[in-house]
Amino acid sequence: MTNTALITNDATILGLLAILLGLVFYTAHSKHRFWQKFYTIVPALLLCYFLPSLLTTFGLIDGEKSNLYYVASRFLLPACLVLLTISVDFKSIARLGSKAIILFLTGTVGIVIGGPIALLIVASFYPELLGVTGPEAVWRGMTTVAGSWIGGGANQAAMKEIYGVGDKIFSAMITVDIIVANLWMAVLLVMASKAEAIDKKSGADTSAITALKERMEAFRAKHERVPTLTDLMLILAVGFGVTGFAHLFADTITPFFVENYPALERFSFHSKFFWMIVFATTVGLALSFTRARELEGVGASKIGSAFLYILVATIGMKMDVTMITEAPIYFVIGAIWMIIHASLMLFVAKLIKAPVFYMAVGSQANVGGAASAPVVASAFHPSLAPVGVLLAVLGYTLGTYMAWLCGQILQAIN
Repeated sequence: MTNTALITNDATILGLLAILLGLVFYTAHSKHRFWQKFYTIVPALLLCYFLPSLLTTFGLIDGEKSNLYYVASRFLLPACLVLLTISVDFKSIARLGSKAIILFLTGTVGIVIGGPIALLIVASFYPELLGVTGPEAVWRGMTTVAGSWIGGGANQAAMKEIYGVGDKIFSAMITVDIIVANLWMAVLLVMASKAEAIDKKSGADTSAITALKERMEAFRAKHERVPTLTDLMLILAVGFGVTGFAHLFADTITPFFVENYPALERFSFHSKFFWMIVFATTVGLALSFTRARELEGVGASKIGSAFLYILVATIGMKMDVTMITEAPIYFVIGAIWMIIHASLMLFVAKLIKAPVFYMAVGSQANVGGAASAPVVASAFHPSLAPVGVLLAVLGYTLGTYMAWLCGQILQAIN
């Protein structure tokens, strides 16, 4: 990476990132056979990270000196979390049945305990992985994977800030995250194509899924409509309004804990970013019980996702793609981690005789989030895609809290 970048104006850099994101989304939804085949091999999300990283790698921009990531993580991330969690419908989630929720939570537990177990296993062969205290410590990088695999990119970015993760280990862990997660997604898609045979062999009752399809189709027809300018302005008012108060809350409560409870620094209670994220997520959940939830029908989560992808691009421009060849040991950790998660999911699914649909979507709602859970759900039936979104939103809700817990466990064994 060169010291002097060709482009230093953040407005120009933002324009380049927006163009790259636009190209990825345009080609990903192209009807052209080449692009359809290309994106069955290369995940669109990977390109959203990778293409901006090339701008830095070849010296066109300097991701370290740009302020875009700071702006995206402090302003767009909290708004994104609010707009994604505002659509949580706990009644609909409850109607999915206990097996769907059990498997989703099983997936969450698998990620929380799988990371520390994987680190302990690999550290038994490579003890130098433990005992590192700086920002490039492996355990810190693993917290970002936990955030991604329980919630998504927003939770991943939250963990990066909360635990002070260094950019080098973060680059390596993003690579591990995307490659390992997409390999598991490929396995789930194969299982989806053979779901009927698998369910018949396991004796699972799939009648609830039929009713679920009808319910989701009715829900979509009732709530979706073309947004007006007023709708869009209300969405922005809620997203950025809560973000503003999240900053005010963090600025107020953080000094209180610093002054009165110095011992709680270990639990991130001295981090303004931690309190800002907790506030935004909690208020988003509270708003889901009000009429504000109706904003989902006019695209609240879509705008939240747009904010998220801008954040993803700003993270990507800070990545060092050369870390791919320098981090084979991290892939071993990631593979063991995913095997623990997958094994627990398959065991519990067999134990409670749950349809493979619940297992696959419950897992992907954790590991893949809102970007890919609908893909797995729609592999079973197109009308079931919103179920993936519904559970993925629950993942966004739990992601910050549970990934933080995983981080505490990882820190304890370090």
